[in-house]
Amino acid sequence: MLKQNPSSGGRRSSDGNCEVAQTYCSSYGWAPRTGRNLVAVSVKVFCACFGLKIERSTKEEPAKNFKSPSSTFSGSSHGGSQGSRMRSSSRGLYATGSNPSQKQPGNKKFTLQEISKATENFCSSLKIGEGGFGTVYKGNLDDGTVVAVKRAKMGVRDNCRNMEFQTEIKTLARVEHFNLVRFIGYVEQDGEKVVVVEYVPNGTLREHLDCLQGKPLDFAARLDIAIDIAHAVTYLHMYADHPIIHRDIKSSNVLLTETLRAKVTDFGFARFGMNESEASYITTQVKGTAGYLDPEYLKTYQLTEKSDVFSFGVLLVELISGRRPIEPKRDRKETITAKWVIKNFSEGNAKETLDPNLPASPSTNFALEKILELALQCMAPTRQNRPSMRRCAEILWRIRKYYRELFNSEPPSVPSQWRNASSNGRMEPHHLYSKSKNEASKSYSVQRSAKQVYCKQN
Repeated sequence: MLKQNPSSGGRRSSDGNCEVAQTYCSSYGWAPRTGRNLVAVSVKVFCACFGLKIERSTKEEPAKNFKSPSSTFSGSSHGGSQGSRMRSSSRGLYATGSNPSQKQPGNKKFTLQEISKATENFCSSLKIGEGGFGTVYKGNLDDGTVVAVKRAKMGVRDNCRNMEFQTEIKTLARVEHFNLVRFIGYVEQDGEKVVVVEYVPNGTLREHLDCLQGKPLDFAARLDIAIDIAHAVTYLHMYADHPIIHRDIKSSNVLLTETLRAKVTDFGFARFGMNESEASYITTQVKGTAGYLDPEYLKTYQLTEKSDVFSFGVLLVELISGRRPIEPKRDRKETITAKWVIKNFSEGNAKETLDPNLPASPSTNFALEKILELALQCMAPTRQNRPSMRRCAEILWRIRKYYRELFNSEPPSVPSQWRNASSNGRMEPHHLYSKSKNEASKSYSVQRSAKQVYCKQN
């Protein structure tokens, strides 16, 4: 939503499956014949990423007590009865109002005159971003609140933009979480459609990965950001008043605060999910961004929370490698970043996928392997083999715990600024993420888990 330099991995499609398919195919070097089913072609191309034979050498684990995540996960694709019960019970870590000093989310209907005044009549000097929906401005309300003002483009695709606008304001009005951008209000007047949200001053995650915001993000910060995003999406899936599927999880839709806390934004493509008494999926037109789209959703038009999980897996790969999901200017074997990472991981060369801006160390190498294992599970070709977002958050918490232990035991040759960043003053929610001995005993090794989920059955 608040994009200073829009940097999605491909073209964003609202109702054009062919447009998305063309992007996938062209990025992979395919030129589909006229009349060929482009959706089917794109699915074949993208799913080919996950048909690699995995043969990994056995290596000693840096942390012997670390339990690899199981390749089987409890709960249905829409949270099941457990998720429904938890929505009506104590929300713990996902409770609203997690920051007492933060203002409550609003649903105020502003006048066009108020917003024009706040943005100095939409002055170009206050422009902070631009995307498919419209232009984003920085504004100051009469009470001194600094806001981001998202003004929709007028004219072309009015119907689609109106749907996105209505979806966004309805969704934002129903959610409240520290890791979600806070809703202030909106304008719907004289053909103008404006969304007003909190101003997040430190740019998008994609900008930071591109080093457009100064020095590169260190590994500890990237791990913290991944956990923040996992918390945000877990809240949407399980703890909002009604399950919400974001449908456009990507690095350019993640804003960072001055302390590098992540906030998920842009709910124009969001859909309300199913309750436990309803079907486990929604049949709907494909929306999202090429490179992040769930291939099963693209093929069947069946949307579930696990489509967000797939996108999150791609985002984990992006955080680790620093690369965009589709890199058309790279060698053909590296065009689709997920395929390139899976190949290296399966061959035991996970370190080759680490962002060159990050220094290697035993703690980093350990966390890299574990995060990539989780990413591959998230990107499983079928939703049944993907973890829930809550499970992703649990696994990431444990990875960070062991990463910090290893990091703090390393020799002082590691730069102090990287060492200090490894614990950002965050409290481990042991009560929420504890794992029973019985559950831990069912965990699979990295090699066995990857083979079960990703290898083709001959």
